[in-house]
Amino acid sequence: MQLTLNLSSLLVTTFFTGLTAGLCFTWANAVTPGIGRLDDLGFLHAFQQMNRAIINPIFIVVFMGPMITHIANIFLFKSDNSTVFWLVLTAAILYLIGLVLMTVLGNVPLNEMIDKVDLLSATPEELASLREQFEVRWNRFHIVRTITTSLSFGLLIVSIVLHSKQ
Repeated sequence: MQLTLNLSSLLVTTFFTGLTAGLCFTWANAVTPGIGRLDDLGFLHAFQQMNRAIINPIFIVVFMGPMITHIANIFLFKSDNSTVFWLVLTAAILYLIGLVLMTVLGNVPLNEMIDKVDLLSATPEELASLREQFEVRWNRFHIVRTITTSLSFGLLIVSIVLHSKQ
């Protein structure tokens, strides 16, 4: 029973972490470079709209679900094979610090900064300044999220393989 619960939790965590890693990769690989080619108004407007649209029930489950299951895995695997436990623990730390903390302390404040601006009434100089304050910093934070969620996902896959061999 415990073995089934552990594997089930590990599979769910891996699935949702993989979805999050894929989302981060897609944003880093296609979305931000694509909208980065827009003029200041187009770029800021696109980011405003995407940031507003992404806060939806499906995203919340995919983003928040692994927070809960990563923590659960730490407790479920604490007496398991030491290699699996350390992989699960490292995956959780990467997810929680690299994605959750980075999002809350880095990306969200920047998203809120541009969300408050009435872009249509801003001057071209104000738009350029806002973009300058936002774009490079947001992308740096996001690269950390992309790398850490991808590493977390990879560690979870290795954990499944090792756990399955037990």
